[in-house]
Amino acid sequence: MIDAVQTRPATEVKTNSKPGEWLSWNQEEFEHCFSKRPFLISHDLCDHPLFNVERLLELAQKLPADQIEYNAGQLPVSISHAETPMNGLSADETIRRIAECKSWLVMKYIEQDPEYKQLLDECLAQVAPLTEKIAPGMMKPHAFAFITSPGSVTPYHIDPEHNFLLQIRGEKIVRLYDGNDPTLLNPRELEDFYCDRGRNLVISEENKERCWTYRLKPGQALHFPVTFPHWVENADDVSISFSITFRTPDLDRRRALYRMNSGFRKLGCNPAVPGTNRLCDNACYQAFRVWRKAASFIGK
Repeated sequence: MIDAVQTRPATEVKTNSKPGEWLSWNQEEFEHCFSKRPFLISHDLCDHPLFNVERLLELAQKLPADQIEYNAGQLPVSISHAETPMNGLSADETIRRIAECKSWLVMKYIEQDPEYKQLLDECLAQVAPLTEKIAPGMMKPHAFAFITSPGSVTPYHIDPEHNFLLQIRGEKIVRLYDGNDPTLLNPRELEDFYCDRGRNLVISEENKERCWTYRLKPGQALHFPVTFPHWVENADDVSISFSITFRTPDLDRRRALYRMNSGFRKLGCNPAVPGTNRLCDNACYQAFRVWRKAASFIGK
């Protein structure tokens, strides 16, 4: 069982004070834990005007409809995306009534708005000198804004990016599970995920407490390692969170290997789990690149 980790006071984290430097962390912890296990940092964005409800409502009115996802918020921990009920409201109404409409809403790729892009760029410029030493090649930066009603649940799922979740308003209880433990996340689930067959998972009762637990407060941020399963429970107030994410070439390679394994499995093979055989991984990845180039050529 993984011991639950409770939230540390922000005073334990070193602070920065230069203009445009919004994030602070303990450098030794960052270097030791990034992409391996969750850890806390702090931020100075709680009073930033971009996270005023009216500014977020303005953002929602500008974004394409397919970049706003929202639904009823009082959900079980394990539920498929297809079974998740809608709340019967528009996105605008959901934001305006978020305190009482029992809903969950996320605005995706908000860096399309120049002001949010600038903020995302400033945040990632701070972390890049450290992440480049560990997972080089920062690319595909994206930002997300979450607005959640009191008591709402984000079901058990995994995500494909390096992620820092910055808590702006309200509190969230985040339960994170070790994505490297095959008894918690098995290769078949990763194949389904990387083949776009769904990000939501089912957690068994026996595994439910095998997690790190954080009560995330305003001014704190949490690092989610790639494909570490998690679910989130909102506390007793409206929650606003800002997620900054990026990918690296090794993640694209990982996705390719799991997609190849899924194909091999359909042919009756029992492929090795990516990461267990370097020669096999290299051969599979080269085969994927050849297949992708051929598919691109045929499609022209």
